[in-house]
Amino acid sequence: MSLFSRSMCLSRRRVARWLAAPLAALVGIAAPAARAEAPLPVVASFSILGDWVRQVGGERVRVDTLVGSDTDAHVFQPSPADARRVAGARLVLVNGLGFEGWMERLLRNAAYRGTVVRVTDGIEPLKAAQHDHGHSHGHAHGDLDPHVWQDVAQARHAVQRIAQALCTADAAGCEGYRARAAAYSQQLEALDREIRDAWMAIPPERRKVVTSHDAFGYYARAYGVRFLPAQGVSTDSQPSAAGVARLIRQVQREQVRAIFIERLGGGRLVEQVARETGVRPSSIPLYADALSRPDGPVPDYLSLMRHNTRAMVDALRAAAP
Repeated sequence: MSLFSRSMCLSRRRVARWLAAPLAALVGIAAPAARAEAPLPVVASFSILGDWVRQVGGERVRVDTLVGSDTDAHVFQPSPADARRVAGARLVLVNGLGFEGWMERLLRNAAYRGTVVRVTDGIEPLKAAQHDHGHSHGHAHGDLDPHVWQDVAQARHAVQRIAQALCTADAAGCEGYRARAAAYSQQLEALDREIRDAWMAIPPERRKVVTSHDAFGYYARAYGVRFLPAQGVSTDSQPSAAGVARLIRQVQREQVRAIFIERLGGGRLVEQVARETGVRPSSIPLYADALSRPDGPVPDYLSLMRHNTRAMVDALRAAAP
């Protein structure tokens, strides 16, 4: 081969390498994007559950929450947009125990054929209470109390159920789901101890609180607090006039000194009890069934439990004889 020919071959090789370099760079940039998986589409029925799913799922999940912040799941009415959100989900997570009375209809309307997981499966539920001020608090939820999140130990159970459901739906992300569930569970354990320590400041016989509706049965069992609710386990239940009168007499007889209006309603009944008993209701609302908006006092579950505990303990301290 002549010197000229060899020179031409070398030139072609250099040009080929020069052209290949940016092409390889472009491929290198595009490859991770091609390999990146879209987040797992998950629907959670209400805001507290949605927070748990985000804690466990991290960036591998896209969570749509049906009943959002500062919204009452008891009176929620799903829209056609909600049906479309459900139809596009790979996994639907619900509380169960009758809390989402509208869910079966929504699943039918969405023609949903995917997986539905109840995070309360495996929990021994409380019966809806029959209170001694004269009315049953079963109402829309039937015979069971669905408000399991008010006991942090039950929240830990729900978090493990969420991790299992996500692992089933997305096996490739399972290690991460389990790690995040374990880390969050440690935070929940610390929260449980914190709540128990806070109540040590109040003698057991003085741990009596009037609330808007019967959402705190699991909290009562876990932390030794007695709740006297004005309404049943659903905010759309209405006690009789005789039942409210009996509650007023009970508050007076037992010298209850802490009355709370919940963020999502029940204020009229609680204010009536406060007027008749002379006990001023707290200016700080309790959050029973929903988180606040992100800029509010309880944007996540940990904040909700701390807020409610602090409000009740402080009110009873201030009312100490």
